[in-house]
Amino acid sequence: MSDKLIIVGKYKSKFNSILGINIEPKDIYRSKGLPAHMLKSKHAKCLKYIDYIPDIIDNPDYIGINPNENGTQSIELIKRYRDNVMIGIKLDKDNDYLYVSTMHDIQESKIQRRLYSGRIKEFKIDNAENT
Repeated sequence: MSDKLIIVGKYKSKFNSILGINIEPKDIYRSKGLPAHMLKSKHAKCLKYIDYIPDIIDNPDYIGINPNENGTQSIELIKRYRDNVMIGIKLDKDNDYLYVSTMHDIQESKIQRRLYSGRIKEFKIDNAENT
């Protein structure tokens, strides 16, 4: 793995059963360049949550799949803090690893619309099953 990547969590097989997909449990990385990407993409509001990424991966409030990604699965994890924070996780097929591709705040109205449409689902924690 490159020295430009930092491990921020582990993919849970439980996500697969909720989302109806099949990604093997493996480490999730973020690039050291993610903060710069967030600034460039006008997502600076979420920079204060960058160290919360492991918590978002371990305990998301909502999970879903981005239907607009062609050819690659992009998983969305949303966590409620003072702001609603969403991270996108993609699989790098060439190098076979998962990485955080984006992180930004998401409006409550968008969460409600995505729940209603079925794009995201509520993630409930069932202690022992949460592997």
